Amino acid sequence: MASTSEGSPLRQQLRQPRLAEMVASALRSRILSGELADGAMLPKQDELLEEFGVSLPPIREALRILETEGLVTVQRGNVGGAVVHQPQPGKVVYMMGLVLQSRQVPLGEVLDAVVAFEPACAAACASRPDRDDSVLPTLRTTLDAARAAIGDPAAYTGLARQFHLDLVRHCGNEAMALVVGALESLWTAHVDQLARRRDQHGSFDDVAARRRSAREHEKLFARIERGDARGAEQVSRAHFRPTEQGWGESVDTAGVVAAEFLTGG
Repeated sequence: MASTSEGSPLRQQLRQPRLAEMVASALRSRILSGELADGAMLPKQDELLEEFGVSLPPIREALRILETEGLVTVQRGNVGGAVVHQPQPGKVVYMMGLVLQSRQVPLGEVLDAVVAFEPACAAACASRPDRDDSVLPTLRTTLDAARAAIGDPAAYTGLARQFHLDLVRHCGNEAMALVVGALESLWTAHVDQLARRRDQHGSFDDVAARRRSAREHEKLFARIERGDARGAEQVSRAHFRPTEQGWGESVDTAGVVAAEFLTGG
C-alpha cells in the first residue's frame, strides 16, 4: 500500500492540484480586477515561486489553468512569460454559440430569445436619465446611415442590425447588455454570413420593407427620446415579425460565429 505520510510523494502529488488552483485563483483575481492590465506580463516564474512559496509544478499548472480560460497566453522559449488578456465579450458570444451548436439549437430559437429580451433593453434605454448623451447620439448616427443606404439591401441589412446591437449595448445594464448582446451578436453574425452569402436579404429585398423598417426604428427612437419606457417596449415588441423561412437550421458556430468573434474577441 502506498504511503500517505505528510512528506510522501503521493501526498505531495495530491496536494499539487489544490495549490495550483489557489495560485490560479489569486492571479485570476488580479486580472479581473484590472490590477494586471490587458497585454501586461505576469510576474516571472521565479517571482511567482517566491511569492507563493510553492514548487514549480503548481505554478506551471496554474498557468495552464489560466491559459485554458483564455486569461493568459504562455510564451515559451528565450522570451518566455505569460501575457495577460482581459475577458472580451466576443468570447462569451463564441462560447454561447458552441453550447447552442452542441445542442443543435435552431436559429429561429436564437431569434425568439432576442424577441423576448430586446424590448426590455429598449425600455431600459428610455429610462436612462443620461440618454441624451449615452444613447441617442449613437442611435441617431446609425439611423441616418441606414436612411442613406435605403437603396442598398446589403448595406441596409447591416445597419438595421447595427441599430439593434446599439440599442442593447447602451441599455445601461451591463449584465443585460452582455447576455442579450451575445444573442444579438449571434443572430447578426448568422444574418451577415448566411443571408448575404446566399444573396438573400429576406424581406429586405423589397425596398418598401426597408422603408417600413426604417420608419419603425424612427418610431422607437422617438419613444426613447421622450423617455417613454413602456412605449419603447411596446414598439420594440411590435417591430419583430415571424421568423423568415430558412432559419430552421441549427446554429453553426464553426462556420459562422468563429469567423466573427474568435479571432477578434
